[in-house]
Amino acid sequence: MNVLIDKFDVFAGGFWLTLQICILAAIGALVLGAIVAVLRISPVPPLRAVGTSYVNVFRNMPLTVVMFFAAFGLPALGSNADFLRIPVLDSLFTRLGTDLPYFRFALIALVLYTAAFVCEALRSGVNAVPAGQAEAARSLGLTFGQNLRYVVLPQSWKASIVPLGSVIIAMIKNSALVGFFGVVGDLSATADQLTSAEGYAFVPVAIGISLGYLIMTVPLGALLDRIEKRQAVAR
Repeated sequence: MNVLIDKFDVFAGGFWLTLQICILAAIGALVLGAIVAVLRISPVPPLRAVGTSYVNVFRNMPLTVVMFFAAFGLPALGSNADFLRIPVLDSLFTRLGTDLPYFRFALIALVLYTAAFVCEALRSGVNAVPAGQAEAARSLGLTFGQNLRYVVLPQSWKASIVPLGSVIIAMIKNSALVGFFGVVGDLSATADQLTSAEGYAFVPVAIGISLGYLIMTVPLGALLDRIEKRQAVAR
């Protein structure tokens, strides 16, 4: 078990990089998932079909496949993935000291995959809002966008927050795959480095990696339990 002390800096570096991936992927998935959710409930059939198709494709596709195409397919579409470079994100990645471009590819895969589940969590919250609320808003002359902004989404948020938290927890655990698709230095890549390259025993290394993920997921799970209990009391 000395590896947990001797290589604490390595574990800490892996935890920090994994945390960066999870935070950025969560933000991206929430934004994209909200957009897809709006498409899913849109009154325009073509937009609704686009949202439904997106959810059906990514929700039923293994994350490993999405990660594979992101890591090995995207680089083939452009030299050094220049088509994926966004100045604001490049500046952020440079400050964080992340490993480009595979960090970017892993982030894209996690966002695309998780957004489908975020969409469904948000849609379940929208479905929990009584239909009479939306009908009353339409009778007052509110447009579809105004109806969502002022009536439906503020009420659906409370019903969606716990499912959304569960989706983010699942995404944190799914991030363990990024180390096997080119991202250097995250928790899963750290485990491979310590066991394969440096010859440490697998069990203590696995314990250290597990502790890193538990530090990220257990507090979030406890927060969701507290929110769920408060909502139950309010009802």
